[in-house]
Amino acid sequence: MTGRLSSLLALLLTVPSAALAAPAVATSATVQQILDGKELYIDARQAVVQQKASAPQDISTGQSRGQLAFTSGAVGRLNRHSQLQLGDSCFLLSKGQILVSGAQSGCTRSSRLSVRGTNYLLEVNDNQEAELSVLEGSVEVETLQNGEPTGAAPTRVEAGQKLRLSPQGVILTLLKLSSGDYTGILNGPLFEGFSIPLPAMGALDSYIRANVPGVSIPGMPGIPGIPSAPSVPSFGLPRFF
Repeated sequence: MTGRLSSLLALLLTVPSAALAAPAVATSATVQQILDGKELYIDARQAVVQQKASAPQDISTGQSRGQLAFTSGAVGRLNRHSQLQLGDSCFLLSKGQILVSGAQSGCTRSSRLSVRGTNYLLEVNDNQEAELSVLEGSVEVETLQNGEPTGAAPTRVEAGQKLRLSPQGVILTLLKLSSGDYTGILNGPLFEGFSIPLPAMGALDSYIRANVPGVSIPGMPGIPGIPSAPSVPSFGLPRFF
């Protein structure tokens, strides 16, 4: 037994330390759908359906909305006037709004959002304030400084909560999502008109049925549509909902 342990230790000492660490996986995404014209771009060039983008490329929208399929198996829906950059293990949203369904982590300039399969909405305004709405599941938010973790304990945002962050990643508010918030989102531009289902739509539907009385997802089989709600303005951004 001692000989075997010695041999194993000797083998480990010959393996480069980089090989022992979990490799960073570069994020890539394929365009699945473009709505409201053709103003979806990859590195400022007009993109088409089925076109693939890989880190560190930028994906942006003008007057159009788009759906992306990430290599993680998750899906992201970009609202109008949004911009993100693909990177190692997460995307960086620098402005606008994205709905994520599935296990895909996101980042802002001051925070990292770690997930294991969920439905969340991330929004960044012109002042680099961010708002995270967790529609189902949970998200851990870690503060970053110059792209690196600060060492502070992450904040766990549960389903039915929304977190607002300063440009420096300081928590400004942590509130409960109201039924009106859900209604506005589900009737808004990140659901309306899209024909390709979200991978975690079933989990979202189950959560809403159990926890948000009087609200349902429009277009789900056997589920009546919900009435439109007034637009809910976000902090300084054009009306997304």
